Amino acid sequence: MPKDTSIKSVLIIGSGPIVIGQACEFDYAGSQSARSIREEGIEVILINSNPATIMTDPSMADHIYLKPLTTKSIIEILKAHPQIDAVLPTMGGQTALNLCLEADEKGIWSDFGVRMIGVDVNAINITEDREQFKQLLKKINVPSAPAEICTSYLRGKEIAQEYGFPLVIRPSFTLGGTGAAIVYHKEDFDELLTRGLEASPIHEVLIDKALMGWKEYELELLRDKNDNVVIICSIENMDPMGIHTGDSITVAPAMTLSDTTFQRMRDYAILMMRSIGNFAGGCNVQFAVSPDDKEDIVAIEINPRVSRSSALASKATGYPIAKIATKLALGYNLDELQNQITKSTSALFEPTLDYVIVKIPRWNFDKFEGADRTLGLQMKSVGEVMGIGRSFQEALHKATQSLEIKRNGLGADGKGYTNYEQIIEKLTFASWDRVFVIYDAIAMGIPLSRIHEITKIDMWFLKQYEELYTLEKEISNYKVETLPRELLLEAKQKGFADRQIAHMMGCLESAVHTKRMDTNINRVFKLVDTCAAEFKAKTPYYYSTFEAEIEKADGTRYVDNESVVTDKKKIIVLGSGPNRIGQGIEFDYSCVHGVLAAKECGYETIMINCNPETVSTDFDTADKLYFEPVFWEHIYDIIQHEKPEGVIVQLGGQTALKLAEKLSKYGIKIIGTSFDALDLAEDRGRFSDLLTELNIPFPQFGIAETADEAAALADTLDFPLLIRPSYVLGGQGMKIVINKQELEEHVVNLLKTIPGNKLLLDHYLDGAIEAEADAICDGENVYIIGIMEHIEPCGVHSGDSNATLPPFNLGEFVMQQIKDHTKKIALGLRTVGLINIQFAIKDDTVYIIEANPRASRTVPFIAKAYGEPYVNYATKVMLGHNKVTDFTFNPQLKGFAIKQPVFSFSKFHNVNKALGPEMKSTGESILFIDDLKDDQFYELYSRRKMYLSK
Repeated sequence: MPKDTSIKSVLIIGSGPIVIGQACEFDYAGSQSARSIREEGIEVILINSNPATIMTDPSMADHIYLKPLTTKSIIEILKAHPQIDAVLPTMGGQTALNLCLEADEKGIWSDFGVRMIGVDVNAINITEDREQFKQLLKKINVPSAPAEICTSYLRGKEIAQEYGFPLVIRPSFTLGGTGAAIVYHKEDFDELLTRGLEASPIHEVLIDKALMGWKEYELELLRDKNDNVVIICSIENMDPMGIHTGDSITVAPAMTLSDTTFQRMRDYAILMMRSIGNFAGGCNVQFAVSPDDKEDIVAIEINPRVSRSSALASKATGYPIAKIATKLALGYNLDELQNQITKSTSALFEPTLDYVIVKIPRWNFDKFEGADRTLGLQMKSVGEVMGIGRSFQEALHKATQSLEIKRNGLGADGKGYTNYEQIIEKLTFASWDRVFVIYDAIAMGIPLSRIHEITKIDMWFLKQYEELYTLEKEISNYKVETLPRELLLEAKQKGFADRQIAHMMGCLESAVHTKRMDTNINRVFKLVDTCAAEFKAKTPYYYSTFEAEIEKADGTRYVDNESVVTDKKKIIVLGSGPNRIGQGIEFDYSCVHGVLAAKECGYETIMINCNPETVSTDFDTADKLYFEPVFWEHIYDIIQHEKPEGVIVQLGGQTALKLAEKLSKYGIKIIGTSFDALDLAEDRGRFSDLLTELNIPFPQFGIAETADEAAALADTLDFPLLIRPSYVLGGQGMKIVINKQELEEHVVNLLKTIPGNKLLLDHYLDGAIEAEADAICDGENVYIIGIMEHIEPCGVHSGDSNATLPPFNLGEFVMQQIKDHTKKIALGLRTVGLINIQFAIKDDTVYIIEANPRASRTVPFIAKAYGEPYVNYATKVMLGHNKVTDFTFNPQLKGFAIKQPVFSFSKFHNVNKALGPEMKSTGESILFIDDLKDDQFYELYSRRKMYLSK
């Protein structure tokens, strides 16, 4: 039966600002879903308060409401659009589900004649209410862990007495494991129980027997209304039970599961999905499996919505779960839909992988001073990366190279731990870098049996690590000249980077690269095709690997490269890698728009990125997608293969920008602003010379490379001083110091964490107002797209400030200076494309804090507030396709738009919440107000100095 023809208009609820536990995987799902509905000729109305995402782009829906996610907003929208027939809440994470439930309880959907699709209320209630879920599992004979519901402190004490320790506390109706904890010791129980009861909106927790050391698995399912169910992907957590799946290293397909246990798990998952209501859509099911020969299975939970893992599973298999789940919600059956990748087989099939994927989370503990860095049931990571390889070892290496934490892969880079006690401690209390520490433990000679006993990580994974270390030891016996070809090929097939192999032999990376070229060990590119190459794939989505040569009957030898290079003009866009504080989804927004603009200019577009949560890595965003680390060696090999006209670096944040020097050195054309101009903006000395030449004021500053130099500088500059390292992102390591002792302490710490860095010491303009401007420049003409004034005073990082567009409190004289300075600097830096400039205003003088000739965090915000496609225009300028004067700018904004940062401090207890020059927010929302008398503006303004820290 085809789609339900009674549905003419659908409301999609988004997930709001990015917080730890709910990131841009829901932007990806929502974007796919909106496209999927509009393909059917159905109207899409969208509510989401996040301005940084592609999902809220005007091109995504017929009507977009950038409003707070509340029932009040829902009512306003339903009144304005009485034609809405249905609401789809499964694409917006827990936020959307909770809002949908609240609207249902208040009778809003029935009042307006709107029905829920993709899920039903019963399914949400059963899966969220721990007691109902437990009873359901009992009824359908699916095993679960011994557990009791508790709604009071006293009952909790009784349950603990009965079960003994360790036990697990899981609050009902929370997201990303908020409030969940493992209690090992009796004395911690009272505090953790109280925390759990408070975290649950209905003050209910489930206390269960801790299945510590059991293996953890997830299955991603889709079901249509005829009760056809397909399992899209099996995912194995390398970390055993006890660590939130969002903080676990996960592998697809499952590696250490026997076939009979997998079949039992499938049966349980299908039974569970069929028993929670008769909706059509997606589900994520989690299981624990005992680590013995019995392989007992216990169901942990089921989520009747797309999840963080759905994005991963979509990218891992090439099967677009959100897109198909949306079609099923509209009434289609699986056998009526096409496989989006092959275009010749049906969607009623289960993907088969002839490769392995490894996901590693990305943490940002350095932003949360005093945070507990051990991993547990409460999610703490801010993003993730995915590596695709022909083996687990290759995928693991590629994932570690994608993290951007200054590691070249596992081991072989001189950065491993060598202290026995430290290694044992990091293995015992799961640390964020345990994935590296396992390698260090093996290198130290700690037996695998001991590592397994401490971590409970399956022996199969540990043996994979051991093989890597054995290979490293073997290669270390050679010099680059004497290294046998087969050993070099094996190291490349196992994912070792050229840099690591060079480290093993004590030579330069370039020597290893040359040896590879001379011996014909080249990267080949393979298709992600959902069906292990059994059918022809039409979608150009690639990963790289290394193959041994194949010999034909006539004696010719070759390797099979599936990436066919066309003779079209090509542009590569470098993505922004994993999400983290300081570089979030707004850069993905810019990359996607850059790709679309380059397509409009007639180029074949190529995307390189490794973030599974984003729209830029969707298989049909660019003409070609290389799901690869944004890591020099991988990028260079792709460039050699594709031979593009040039590379766009200014849309992918600091990640892409940092590679500009290498590209320039290797003679690869940078599209838009040149490397020299980018470097001029980063090099404080050169930049100040330019400002002096342009007669533009800037705070007094000096540059120091040692604590002594910093102390000497402090005598000439007045305290307070702002200290900041060069070439960093999100204000990393920035601090305001007020005396010599603080200065010395911070400089010593900084030089320890970022050795060899040039530190900038600025006189901090106390009490100044901060503002920023974004502009597009073609080298001759400058158009300022927006000027924003920060509500917080100078000293709070711009990413953590509430900011208004346009400014609310700057006189004409100051505004004119900002405009003049912006134009002079954009032209002085020879900018071609976007530029962001930050200002401090004191006594009516406008000082320059810094200039970034790239897309900034605020560009998507300004584009949404004014309703203008600024990244599209800027990309066309970078490509030389247009001049700034070719565009008709027509910004539309009634009143003011306020950018409001959102923090995830609730995930970290006992953390200093003070704000300063180092960014701490994980996301943002947009608030529109008609005038400055608005209560919300008044409240923000009155609190502006509350959290300022020095």
